Amino acid sequence: MTRIPLAALIGLVLTSTYFLAAVFAGFIAPYGMAEIAGDSWGPWSSTHLLGTDSIGRDLLSRMIYGGRTTIFVATAATILSFSIGCSLGFLAAVKGGWVDQGLSRWVDLMMSIPSLISALVVLSVLPVTLPVLILVMGLLDATRVFRLSRAVAVDITVMDYVEAARLRGERQGWIIFREILPNALSPLVAEMGLRFIFMVLFISTLSFLGLGVQPPLADWGGIVKENKEGIVYGIPAALVPAVAISTLAISVNLVADWILNRTSSLKGGRG
Repeated sequence: MTRIPLAALIGLVLTSTYFLAAVFAGFIAPYGMAEIAGDSWGPWSSTHLLGTDSIGRDLLSRMIYGGRTTIFVATAATILSFSIGCSLGFLAAVKGGWVDQGLSRWVDLMMSIPSLISALVVLSVLPVTLPVLILVMGLLDATRVFRLSRAVAVDITVMDYVEAARLRGERQGWIIFREILPNALSPLVAEMGLRFIFMVLFISTLSFLGLGVQPPLADWGGIVKENKEGIVYGIPAALVPAVAISTLAISVNLVADWILNRTSSLKGGRG
């Protein structure tokens, strides 16, 4: 049985804790998401373990519900970006020619504009709802996934087993999903962890700027925005979601590094 390194174990525990809290938010939160439960910026106590926020809502409950929204949006956007980016990246590598050139140049054009600026422009003219946020974030991040998946697929398409599949008359769908995808999973899985972290930071930034998750829904970036004035008075309400964002990012990164090292070593062992 392979022993899990301590760093990876810590990452697994923290990541699992955040995801389980997000799934069971309605059962473990002591108060409602928008319920006024005390005075403004109340101290930590047995009644309010993390105190209250700027208008008297229980901060622990807001953090739990906010984590659910943040993780849901980030996960959905990551899945969307990988679905689009990997499909187009593999297609470009297999097709080559003008298909590859057209898709690559379009991605270069999209990546020349910072993602945050693109998102702010789009969200300023569209209704800011969760589906719109997921769609915008997923499409913008698919350009990064396209670059990686295409680069990996280009190296795989020249392998003997891919040439053998072509000589057998296999269709491009077979080559992409049965030959290229299984051999590209190692870097893609590690990249998925990094892209998820980026999505968490992305949605938190948008919410802090006012174009992310809208009230009465809660997310960690919005909680920072709601309580940022308290820092001047020594109230740590805005620091709690910041710590949650950083620890989630670190824990997912630890897990992604472990998965990458493990899959890479397994491939080396089979070679």
